[in-house]
Amino acid sequence: MTEELRPSDPSRIGGHRLLARLGAGGMGVVYLGRARSGELAAVKVILPEYADRPEFRARFRREVAAARRVDSPWAVPVTGADPDAPAPWLATAFVPGPSLAEAVAARGPLPPAAVRALGRMLARALTAVHAAGLVHRDVKPGNVLLALDGPRLIDFGIARAPEETALTSDGMVVGTPGFLAPEQARARPATPASDVFALGCLLSYAATGRPPFGTGAVHALLYRTVHDEPDLEGLPAGLREPLERCLAKDPAARPTAREVDEALGGKTPAGTADWLPDDVVRLVADRSAAMLALPDVEATALDTEADEPPADGAGGPDPSPRPGGRRRFLLLGGAALLAAGGGAAFWASRRDDGPAPAAHRPLLGVQADLTGPQRAVGQAQERGVRLAVEQFNARKDRPFTLALTVADDGGDESRAVRAARSLAADRDLLAVIGSTGDRTTGASLDAYDAQLVPQVTASSAQSVYGVSEPRHFLQAVPGYLVSPALIALALAKAGVRRAGILIDRDGGIPSWQIGHTTFQALGTVRIPAEPRVVPRLAGDLAPVVARMLAREPDGFVYTGTPARAAAVARALAERRFTGVRVLGYPAAGQEFPAAAGEAAEGWQVFAPYIDPSAARVRGFAAAYRGRYGSAPPYWAAEAYDVARMVIARITEAGGRPSRTRLYGLLAKGTYKGLVRTYAFDENRQLKGYDVFRYEVRGGRYAYAGEATL
Repeated sequence: MTEELRPSDPSRIGGHRLLARLGAGGMGVVYLGRARSGELAAVKVILPEYADRPEFRARFRREVAAARRVDSPWAVPVTGADPDAPAPWLATAFVPGPSLAEAVAARGPLPPAAVRALGRMLARALTAVHAAGLVHRDVKPGNVLLALDGPRLIDFGIARAPEETALTSDGMVVGTPGFLAPEQARARPATPASDVFALGCLLSYAATGRPPFGTGAVHALLYRTVHDEPDLEGLPAGLREPLERCLAKDPAARPTAREVDEALGGKTPAGTADWLPDDVVRLVADRSAAMLALPDVEATALDTEADEPPADGAGGPDPSPRPGGRRRFLLLGGAALLAAGGGAAFWASRRDDGPAPAAHRPLLGVQADLTGPQRAVGQAQERGVRLAVEQFNARKDRPFTLALTVADDGGDESRAVRAARSLAADRDLLAVIGSTGDRTTGASLDAYDAQLVPQVTASSAQSVYGVSEPRHFLQAVPGYLVSPALIALALAKAGVRRAGILIDRDGGIPSWQIGHTTFQALGTVRIPAEPRVVPRLAGDLAPVVARMLAREPDGFVYTGTPARAAAVARALAERRFTGVRVLGYPAAGQEFPAAAGEAAEGWQVFAPYIDPSAARVRGFAAAYRGRYGSAPPYWAAEAYDVARMVIARITEAGGRPSRTRLYGLLAKGTYKGLVRTYAFDENRQLKGYDVFRYEVRGGRYAYAGEATL
């Protein structure tokens, strides 16, 4: 979706009046622009600090030339460019439809016939790319936009001729993990066969709703891409064989893009909507209406400046074929309505660019694991949010009454997707808090993002999610990469001279991220460290502990699971280890001290959740005890804080803000909560290092206050 122009943005570029921002990256900004002819365009502008570098300008000049050489109806055409301008720019035809990632998130896997048609059209786009002597290098669901007459392959910003790689740093992986080939994962040059591998990943995702190499941390995705077989379970029989060939580890064993086109078979549409299922047609029409319902579109249709000469190709006609034939009536309820001046009204009634209907109460959602493996945390968070809503509704001066809806995803990824789709479909829903765990949070991101629902997690601390960048997501908890700095500092203050770090893959992504980052952080405080990684299927960890102690460390860090943490603690105690011991907080469940017994005594934990006995949350703890008859558990205060922040922003906006406006208020504002101050950086992650220290004493986690750098 779009963002408003900033004061520092130009008003015009190369004959285009700029209307909004479409996105920004490290090298430039992409704007939505309108040319003199009235045509909309995506205008990519290079940032000044890069435009002044001759080598970067040379790279951009080649990018422009590369994009012009690609001739396919399924690749966005270049409509104008000026690589020699003070601010170099490139304009392509604007496609207002959703990405493939958004469509799959909103409706689930596409039917086999649609996947075949999608595959044939994208294979033909890649055939044109390769015929021009280029490699795209980043074929992924986010780089495929859906129009009723067919898909469009976009983002040739990293397209290069195979020989034009001198400007790429050695060892740099270019592409999107989970959708790049094994050779790219090894930082080797990409070839046309690499694009075919990525196409296989993309089509598998379209057919099953999940990437063939899973999701998660970058390192894990790269490892699985190189070493593991793809997960093709659920792939229709007729698609499995051609996609298996695309996903061959050996580039020489893969078909060419032209051969993929032939192998997929089936009909290829010619300028009609026949290839898409009905619900995706509706999504395309809705998104087109939203993207085109901009305040300045009509005002700029005839707006020209005589003193600005036309740029090279700027404002030329859109050569792409027009939708036609069957189901054109769906457009009459969507994008075509704009021609009659009703686009904004239609969008307000269909989606969320306008306030919630006055007849309905503003609705806040909670998605949590209430019955699965993290039910203790999920139930604590649901109660914390409910208490915040009830307190707000009990105010005599409340400006509105807030409703609450709750969905239990049971800690299961498939249930999480269904729960997110169900909640997001309610047009009264303004925001959702959740989910509890990393996997369920990642699984639900696309469904909420497709409906523009602001999603705020109070407990999921993973640094990478899903297959596309979430645009309406906020992480209101310090990430897994925060506590390692505090762990390293604590070991340094304790005088540790050598540390052992046991990274247990049974703990998943949190274990790796905390353990690996702790190893790096210890290097900054000059403490030699020896990391050991054990696989999920490892049995007795005592021999591993014994080998680590042979190096005579006086500090020990374990990241993994509570059950295996207890085994490690007992192994250290049996060998009379008396050094500093630190437990990664995801392994610090109540079962750890219970299972480890006396061996748990003295272990330290650095966690993002505050103890309910802390002075700053005593008022909340008393209210929780009065409402539920027991002391609040960990994570309840954090969810209460986040709920109050969301409620404050809804109130600030008058009770019925659009989802987009509410997200903007949350993302750009600062809220002082009980646990911490909530402010977010450009990556939608929480600023600050609010982490709390605990030490096991007497069989329980004793609160030792806030940890500081």
